[in-house]
Amino acid sequence: MYLRNAWYVAAWDHELDAGLVARTFLDEPVVLYRAGDGKPVALEDRCCHRSMPLSLGKRVGDNLQCGYHGLVFDPSGRCVEVPGQTAVPPGGRIRSFPVVERWKWIWIWMGDPALADPDLIPNWWWMSSPDWQVVKGPVLHIKCNYQLINDNLLDLSHTTFVHADTIGNEAVAEQPVKTERIKDGARMTRQIIDCPPPPLYAKHLWFKGNVDRWQIVDATAPSYCDVWIGCAHAGQGATPENAPNNAKDTAEFHALSIGTPETARSTYQFYAHARQFMLTSAEIDMVYKRDFLRVFQEDVVIMEAQQDRMDRATDLKWIDINVDAPGLAMRKALLDLITAEEAGPERRRA
Repeated sequence: MYLRNAWYVAAWDHELDAGLVARTFLDEPVVLYRAGDGKPVALEDRCCHRSMPLSLGKRVGDNLQCGYHGLVFDPSGRCVEVPGQTAVPPGGRIRSFPVVERWKWIWIWMGDPALADPDLIPNWWWMSSPDWQVVKGPVLHIKCNYQLINDNLLDLSHTTFVHADTIGNEAVAEQPVKTERIKDGARMTRQIIDCPPPPLYAKHLWFKGNVDRWQIVDATAPSYCDVWIGCAHAGQGATPENAPNNAKDTAEFHALSIGTPETARSTYQFYAHARQFMLTSAEIDMVYKRDFLRVFQEDVVIMEAQQDRMDRATDLKWIDINVDAPGLAMRKALLDLITAEEAGPERRRA
């Protein structure tokens, strides 16, 4: 099931600079490109003549030309030219999708265009702030349902076992979590006091002795996850409210993630890291590009293995443990929105 009246990330901004981008979102093939003025465009990836993918054609000015018989479509999806004749047949139109360029991403609205309010895009202002350094991650194509990504990011106890030599240690799994319902989603909070720093922190940052840490994950429908991480020397009060306001003492970053469904069993994950320490350090940039990519790839292995077992035995029932509470709250919030959307316009998301 999908929430259609929502913004999803379709591509990084730089991807459209290379030409046409063909992807499938919510089971619908889409072609993305930039018009002559640089504005992003998203069209149904199908010529209405004989269903040739338009992504196999070419851009002509602001328009797309089909590579089979040369029909031309404008950014609204209207066919404006048919070679060899002056009139365009009735029905010469394909679907266009609302798109917005924000926070270095191209966002697409797959539902009712009349409801496509850009203010519903999460306010991830760190992505454009000069006080934060942003490192983009590659697009991950994962063979799993997108809700497994939400589950994964809302349960960071798995870092103890999956990422033991990078960002996890035993202290993470030992600490209980606090679960809160927020608008259209859930918040997970964990504080870890007076523990050894994770391996990557000890290797690349200034932490030699024990540290205090926080992990706060805000997840909202359909798949927006802000993983807010903070770390400071033990005893300095590592909480979002009381952390030392000094980049020398505090390492703080946001791991921002969106899982855009391709199908019920495959997802594009877009992620970035925005940090407020060592802003000009090429070494730390490389840590986020290389080592955190490894972290995400380790999660891919886990989630694809989960999906494989789920596909093989669809009647399986899960048991729940304490750390599942945030993920279960997120699933409930998303299900409520999808149910309301499917019930009719009068109950759509406000």
